[in-house]
Amino acid sequence: MSVIRLLGGAVLGLAASVALAADPDQAIRATLTKLQPDMPIEAIAESPMTGLYQVHLKGGRLLYASADGQFLMQGNLYQMKGDEALNLTRQAESKGVAKEINGIPASDMVVFSPKEPAKAHITVFTDTDCGYCQKLHSEVPELNRRGIEVRYVAFPRQGLGSHGYNSLVSVWCAKDRQEAMNKAKAREDLPSASCANPVAKQYELGQMIGVNGTPAIVLGNGELIPGYQPAPQLAEIALQAK
Repeated sequence: MSVIRLLGGAVLGLAASVALAADPDQAIRATLTKLQPDMPIEAIAESPMTGLYQVHLKGGRLLYASADGQFLMQGNLYQMKGDEALNLTRQAESKGVAKEINGIPASDMVVFSPKEPAKAHITVFTDTDCGYCQKLHSEVPELNRRGIEVRYVAFPRQGLGSHGYNSLVSVWCAKDRQEAMNKAKAREDLPSASCANPVAKQYELGQMIGVNGTPAIVLGNGELIPGYQPAPQLAEIALQAK
C-alpha cells in the first residue's frame, strides 16, 4: 500500500500551512488527502490513548494522528496490563483483516476441506510458482487430517500478466479447481484456461492487507502469518485462533 511506504514508520510534522478543519475527523482527512488523494480511509476514531486518533484504512491497516492532523504515525500502539504488553494495533488490524477475508465468497476460492466438519480454517495467499507454497500444499492432507480447512486465494508475486498470474487464472478457470491446483503445485503441465476470475482482485486485496510474499497465511481471527509453517505447528496455531 503506497501510504505504508510513504510514511515508513516515521512521525511526520506537517507544515502549518496545511488547511485544518474544525474537528479532528475533518482535519485528519484533510492532511491524509493532501498526502495521498486516493487514500482508502474507512473510519477515524479516538484511540485508546488520550489525544491520539486512529485511522482505519480499507484492508484493516491503521495509522495514528494528532487531533489537528499535523502529526501522523505508523507503528504499533501497546498497552501495559500488569507485566504484559498488549499490541492494540495488531488486535485492531487483525479484526479488519478478518472482515475482509471473511467477505470473500467460497466460490471465489479453492477450498480443501476435511472429511469431518472443520475445527478451524486458514486462508492462504498462494502463487503456484512459489517453492514454499508447493511445500505447504504437500501438507494440506495432513492439515485436513488435523481438522483444518485450507482456503486458497491468489497472489501472483510477479504481478499481473506474469507466468504465475496466468497459471493461477488457469487454476481458477479449470472445471476442477482442486485437481488443477494439485497439478500446478506439483509442477505438472496445466492446460491454459481463461474466464471471468478473481485473481487480480485477490492480488489487490493481498497488497492492501500487507501481503508481500507467499505463502501468506491468514488465521481465522485475521492474524497474518508470513511464510511457510510445518503442518503440525500451523494446525495448532489455527486451532488456537479460531
